[in-house]
Amino acid sequence: MESDKKSSVSDVGAWAMNVISSVGIIMANKQLMSSSGYAFSFATTLTGFHFAVTAMVGLVSNATGYSASKYVPLWELLWFSIVANMSITGMNLSLMLNSVGFYQISKLSMIPVVCVMEWILHNKHYSREVKISVIVVVIGVGVCTVTDVNVNAKGFICACVAVLATSLQQISIGSLQKKYSIGSFELLSKTAPIQSISLLVLGPFIDYYLNGKFITNYKLSSGAIFFILLSCSLAVFCNVSQYLCIGRFSAVSFQVLGHMKTVCVLTLGWLLFDSELTFKNISGMIVAVVGMIIYSWAVEIEKQTNAKTVSNVKNSLTEEEIRLLKDGIEKTTVKDIELGESKE
Repeated sequence: MESDKKSSVSDVGAWAMNVISSVGIIMANKQLMSSSGYAFSFATTLTGFHFAVTAMVGLVSNATGYSASKYVPLWELLWFSIVANMSITGMNLSLMLNSVGFYQISKLSMIPVVCVMEWILHNKHYSREVKISVIVVVIGVGVCTVTDVNVNAKGFICACVAVLATSLQQISIGSLQKKYSIGSFELLSKTAPIQSISLLVLGPFIDYYLNGKFITNYKLSSGAIFFILLSCSLAVFCNVSQYLCIGRFSAVSFQVLGHMKTVCVLTLGWLLFDSELTFKNISGMIVAVVGMIIYSWAVEIEKQTNAKTVSNVKNSLTEEEIRLLKDGIEKTTVKDIELGESKE
């Protein structure tokens, strides 16, 4: 039994894949969607393209035997896809109806919302150090991103729906993987087709509501096609790494990572697009990075504490109980969470 065998993608690799692909897709979409670029202002439909390409990659992976298909009830997949699509639509509507400042505040609120929801749904508790580090991260990112704050009733409702749906979606990714012993890529392969079909059907109408234009009236150019394909390719890595990171760690850790991406985007915007970077931005980014370092330390402390607890429990068991536990473990199939394969 090779229980200590390392997974095909390391923890650092999963984090790096998510940061690089997420920042890359933001840069590509900025060129694709900005008025100074190709003015492709159909964000929801573009997300449908992303999931369509991801679904095709999943089908090829299953057909070639790289990944194994596992059973997940259809109603769970439909429920998850509805929540995920509400998250995407809610975020787009929130950005349209609210100021950029309030939109950033709503994104910052996701960490405490995820913490509360995990406490309610899974009775999960966080140490004082983790709570402090999360507060530091939120303050730092808030300082460097929040500017004007204007809100209205419709925008506030959309922001609340977006935050709740996004938080629930990210928690569900981890819980579904554990509940059905399914790998991150296998789960994504099952949800991507449902999301792509629904977003490609409804997306054009949502985009029309957002910007008053139908995608059928958009004149494609070779440059726009290139950036759409680039965006879709990066989305595959972004989606896979999101499921990997949440499956291995937690939704809270993924949110903290998300704010690291915000810092990277601000820095690259300054380097590549001549965006203004003020002392306020720089000081906020420094605070955010310090908070992320504290968070990493706090999580490591929690792991060590939990390991000691397990060790103490083990020491309190009788030799007969330990023997029975070992027998049970040896008879249980060890499952590879990334590839969905079984190893004896």
